[in-house]
Amino acid sequence: MSTDLLFRDDAYLPETRATVLGVNDRRGIILDRTVFYATGGGQPGDAGRITRADGTPIAIATAVYGEDKSEIVHVPGEAEPLPEPGETVTAALDWERRYRHMRIHTGLHLLSVVLPFPVTGGSIGAEEGRLDFDLDGGTLPTREEIEEQLNALVAAGHAVSSEWITDEELLANPGLVKTMKVKPPMGSGRVRLVRIGDVDLQPCGGTHVRSTAEVGRLAIGKMESKGKQNRRVRIRFAEEA
Repeated sequence: MSTDLLFRDDAYLPETRATVLGVNDRRGIILDRTVFYATGGGQPGDAGRITRADGTPIAIATAVYGEDKSEIVHVPGEAEPLPEPGETVTAALDWERRYRHMRIHTGLHLLSVVLPFPVTGGSIGAEEGRLDFDLDGGTLPTREEIEEQLNALVAAGHAVSSEWITDEELLANPGLVKTMKVKPPMGSGRVRLVRIGDVDLQPCGGTHVRSTAEVGRLAIGKMESKGKQNRRVRIRFAEEA
């Protein structure tokens, strides 16, 4: 079974009609197509609901990849009803939560432009996100300097788009990969890149806004040491700071 990943082409699609391919032994629901992003790359899986043809809603807590990475498993709450294979349903996101993930994720890409150090880890949330950097003898700018440069990139309204290259092209351009410990998924023959204007280009399978202006003003949160040369930098929405 495989799932058509609609969010890859249109991260703004909030819902879709779909056919139930099956329900696994852990009650996970597999559809032929989905707008739900599955947990990966530091971005949480989407929440939302699946609505059956008779109007019965099924609350979806998260989405994950199945054992076969070509399928996405929609994980319902323990007490939720389950659909039957072959049913036509509607899968709909908790759009507000997803959009906040998109804004934070794009903001983190911009943070990696402001702080051009190798990235050793990161995570995305609806309230804040963070990246860990290997300074390797370098030093971080001040919180105020980081915030000023970051928000200048946000306000510039750089277009955000995606494109694909082959595995071989990525191997020939290792500088595109900013993460030290998490390697881009390879093996399918092609890798997705996310481009932000002329300021950033890196492999990424996550969801993003169409323009950096949509991110909104950001604030730098806690900055802390995570080892001899690792520094963790958090971002959050400035209106909630």
